[in-house]
Amino acid sequence: MDLPQIKNFQELFLDEIPMMDVRAPVEYQQGAFPNTKNIPLMNDDERQKVGLCYKQKGQQAAIELGHELVSGDVKQSRVDAWSEFVKQHPQGVLYCFRGGLRSRITQQWIYENTGVIYPRVQGGYKAMRRFLIDKLDEISQQMHPVILSGRTGIGKTLLLDKIEHKIDLEAIYYHRGSVFGKHATPQPSQIDIENKLSIELLKLRNKNLKNIVFEDEAISIGSRRIPDVLFDLMKQSPLVILEASIDERIEITFNEYIEESLSEYQALLGEEKGFETWAENLQNSLSRIKKRLGGVRFQEYDKLMKQAIKQQHDTGDKQAHKIWIRNLLTEYYDPMYDYQISRKKDRKIFSGNQSEVLAFLADEFHIG
Repeated sequence: MDLPQIKNFQELFLDEIPMMDVRAPVEYQQGAFPNTKNIPLMNDDERQKVGLCYKQKGQQAAIELGHELVSGDVKQSRVDAWSEFVKQHPQGVLYCFRGGLRSRITQQWIYENTGVIYPRVQGGYKAMRRFLIDKLDEISQQMHPVILSGRTGIGKTLLLDKIEHKIDLEAIYYHRGSVFGKHATPQPSQIDIENKLSIELLKLRNKNLKNIVFEDEAISIGSRRIPDVLFDLMKQSPLVILEASIDERIEITFNEYIEESLSEYQALLGEEKGFETWAENLQNSLSRIKKRLGGVRFQEYDKLMKQAIKQQHDTGDKQAHKIWIRNLLTEYYDPMYDYQISRKKDRKIFSGNQSEVLAFLADEFHIG
């Protein structure tokens, strides 16, 4: 029986169709798509053995070894897992790396065991990845970014949350942007990020939106890079500057790096271990800018930070953190920002507080 294939990649991503990835776990970890679940035909060890057999003895011997390794109870447990996915997601699809033998076998075994004709993606992961790379290039060249800039702690992400016509890079990259911006769990792979970014751009283009707000970012967010085609466009785009008082900025920074970050670590690791790991990460982050701060200033900030951490641990009072946050914002980040913005002043088109910026974007660019 010739089982069906799906080749409308845009529809798969726009409609957020659930996808079952039958590649080995190591392949999935290197790069995947949103709305996917990895339920492999072969585990990493089995895939390695079959690959070695293919090189030494050819395709037929490798296929036979694959059927030998995935048979009996092993085969049944995998078919059961696929069948459960099919039951939960009747409108979904499955794929392997190239849409070849692994996805055809999975499709056939699902049909034999359940009677369900479950489609596979033509060309598999490789074709969908190529599609998203091409769309990222294509859409980047068609859109008109507006760059939201402003000092560290100014609340750019909070403002982005109020805008529909936006790409929140820090959400996609799972990093808050600064040296202190690491989350409790690791960033996605570069490939995962690029895939998600391309899909978000596809969704905006599907709504016929071209004026898109991006936060002003460096080429790297955490340890991941913004694709050159997009970053080059962002560097040439108009700047809207968000303004706020130093007290507002301290409060925003405190909420992000003390309140929210600590909550993340404690939710993941428990109260005591979470606190220890969060505090260690905070101090390590400061150490990473030791050279830029200079020895004397680093020692001053380090002492203030350690005192604040101890006071918080002993009494629960977190307010002492606002002392080193103020110093760091005004003495370290602000001079850097002043230098960087002086090199972009020809691109500046507006500055104002949050409500003024929102009104300007709506009036000037029809951004809501």
